[in-house]
Amino acid sequence: HLKSGNGTSIIKIISATMFAAQSARLVTRNVVVPAGRQQQKRGFINWLTNYPDKVMETKRIQQAGGTCQGEYNPTWLKQPGDNITLMIGAGLCGYGLILSSMGMYKLATGKGKKD
Repeated sequence: HLKSGNGTSIIKIISATMFAAQSARLVTRNVVVPAGRQQQKRGFINWLTNYPDKVMETKRIQQAGGTCQGEYNPTWLKQPGDNITLMIGAGLCGYGLILSSMGMYKLATGKGKKD
């Protein structure tokens, strides 16, 4: 027979927990929704499950002019807003490159030390 630290049997604890869960289930099953209060109309869930399928539209944009255009018309720059994403990414990479180069220079020359 398993015992917990204070002498109460684990079986009694488990049975009390199961009784509490069953009681809560019975109480909530019989609750009546007050008049004038509506249940959820699944607006958010319906939006997720009935999301419009735009795969073919995107595929048409991506394949415009062929898919082997090389450097003149890359596939990853065909949709609206792709240039902005490219500029932000290039800016962040450039900023990180500048900061890491400054750090390497300071480490190599010993400048910027705190004495």
